[in-house]
Amino acid sequence: MKKPKVSIITPCLNSEATIRQTIESVLHQTYGNIEYIIIDGKSTDKTLDIVREYIPQFQGRLKYVSEKDKGIYDAMNKGIRQSTGTLIGIIGSDDYYECDAVEKIVAHMTEEPYQVLYGYCRVYYKNRVKYIAKKRHETLPQTMIPHATCFVTRQIYRDFGMFVTAFKVASDYELMLRLYSSKQVTFIQIQEILADFRKGGASSVKRCFVENILIQRYHKVISTRDMIKKLINLYL
Repeated sequence: MKKPKVSIITPCLNSEATIRQTIESVLHQTYGNIEYIIIDGKSTDKTLDIVREYIPQFQGRLKYVSEKDKGIYDAMNKGIRQSTGTLIGIIGSDDYYECDAVEKIVAHMTEEPYQVLYGYCRVYYKNRVKYIAKKRHETLPQTMIPHATCFVTRQIYRDFGMFVTAFKVASDYELMLRLYSSKQVTFIQIQEILADFRKGGASSVKRCFVENILIQRYHKVISTRDMIKKLINLYL
């Protein structure tokens, strides 16, 4: 059986401190049939110098775009539109894959058109491991699965749509809950660590909680009353 092409997308902006490790993790995957797409939001630091440094090593499998965007989810959507793989993964410029992540994902693929494959994620805060994220898709009505580990079949973006850019910090949750609520998508969890995620500061935490609550109400997994109660408790 021919190995499917896997597209990996990295959105970035002024990521010179971390993007090298992200790129290296894609370059050294044990699975070979990968195209890598970097969507840069017009960085003003050395991010693009680092990206260009790796072009020869990818031997035609790396392309990048650098232009202003409307946020991280707009950048992700651009990458999806440019991708050509059967399976699409998105890894942030602060994060990186385990070297055999893609190989393990592909090994668990089936012939079904609508699949989300994902695994465990090692979460860092200030360069120290905080915990291993192991959330399962069955809990999506309450909380997000580790998005850094998610790989989605191309047909999903074609038939269910891409990221909603109105959400600034939780559109990945909206997409996954949309797919789960459809009852048409197969979720497959690989019970191994596939990616490493650097947890950021607390500045956007409250906004993320607010967006999560609004998303839960939109997809009718909570009532209006529960939504109001959650929002009040958040701001008390």
